[in-house]
Amino acid sequence: MEKHNLTVVKEFILMGITDRPELKAPLFALFLIIYLISAVGNLGMIILTKIDSRLQTPMYFFLRHLAITDLGYSTAVGPKMLVNFIVEQNIIPYYFCAIQLAFFLLFIVCELFILSAMSYDRYVAICNPLLYTVIMSETVCHILVAIPYLYCTFVSLLVTIKIFNLPFCGDNVVSHFYCDSLPLLSLLCSNTHEIELIILTLAAVDLISSLLVVLGSYLLILRAILRMNSAEGRRKAFSTCGSHLTVVTVFYGTLIFMYVQPKSTHSFNTDKVASIFYTLVIPMLNPLIYSLRNKDVTCALKRTWNNVRSIFSSSVHTT
Repeated sequence: MEKHNLTVVKEFILMGITDRPELKAPLFALFLIIYLISAVGNLGMIILTKIDSRLQTPMYFFLRHLAITDLGYSTAVGPKMLVNFIVEQNIIPYYFCAIQLAFFLLFIVCELFILSAMSYDRYVAICNPLLYTVIMSETVCHILVAIPYLYCTFVSLLVTIKIFNLPFCGDNVVSHFYCDSLPLLSLLCSNTHEIELIILTLAAVDLISSLLVVLGSYLLILRAILRMNSAEGRRKAFSTCGSHLTVVTVFYGTLIFMYVQPKSTHSFNTDKVASIFYTLVIPMLNPLIYSLRNKDVTCALKRTWNNVRSIFSSSVHTT
């Protein structure tokens, strides 16, 4: 049925994760803990890889930008989602909704290309170790993150402007816990075929192109590892890729699950579950995976902690 109510929408109501009052308090506590761990972990990773002299390598340069993207999209979604548990109606102003969508798209798409850049970095480190510092120069590393940021800014603005330039039909209830593109499309009055095609094409191109880089890099890495004569060399190579491979599997697995569901079983409820996982749980897991599985990071944490403790002790003694 065509929608005719062209009432100007000035705000949206986010439905949130649940409408059951008895679940709101425990869910608020759970997601608050998850978000705080995510924020502290990613912020800590950004600071640590910036200040520790032994972490000034391409691998940790990309890891810092992975933490920036994780912190970016989890913060775009998390705080507003938490508000939904403590207010009667979680209202988000029209332009704030557009800003939330823009920042979410910017960082979530950028993570795809940061992960593919990290896989290329691991490929060079294992398959061309003697030329590693030449190939992965500082200039190349900056280009490999600058291009995704610029491209993802374009994608984010294109989708957001396309959606918010179309008229909404008075119905302002978003069946989600944040302003995502698909729930917003269902509220539009005009024909959404063009914007749906744009979103589908961009999502397919971004997901497939970044995934091909990851798969190609790891196939070449696997071939190089199988050719190694030393068992110790193979073990080191696998351990070098272990953390990144874990992160890639979880992130891409969740996105593929969400976007390849059959239409018959696809619903906003399943989208919510998948969205919770990749907007809040994955940003919490990533710094934990890299810190727990990486000796360089754990040693850097200990050095930083000891330095902070010694500075604090000396300041106490002088006073």
